Amino acid sequence: MNYQAINFKDKFEKFDNHWSPRVIAEMNDYQFKLVKVEGDFVWHDHPDTDEVFIVVNGVLDIEFEDGKVTLQAGEMFVVPKGVKHKPGAKDECQILLVEPKGVVNTGDTQSTLTAQNDVWI
Repeated sequence: MNYQAINFKDKFEKFDNHWSPRVIAEMNDYQFKLVKVEGDFVWHDHPDTDEVFIVVNGVLDIEFEDGKVTLQAGEMFVVPKGVKHKPGAKDECQILLVEPKGVVNTGDTQSTLTAQNDVWI
């Protein structure tokens, strides 16, 4: 067993791509993913799972069909399964996602922003 902490800052420095989640750990059937975001993402939902956004650095907006939530560093929000949403950030924002293995970042929506799954750093 490896008794070494996972340092978010060190991991974020290992990649530059936006909207391309990187796995840093697994717990049971869940993965912890770091992602850098900037600009607008696509409208999508995840029909089979909730999705949690934890802001490590920056400001993240999550738009919904009937409103919006703005998250600052140190805040989180859970989007219930099946709820259409569109995350976005005016400036680069660093977030931690916790989701079941195999979840595609764009849900059932195909897009040029659909990222390869299960990429570890």
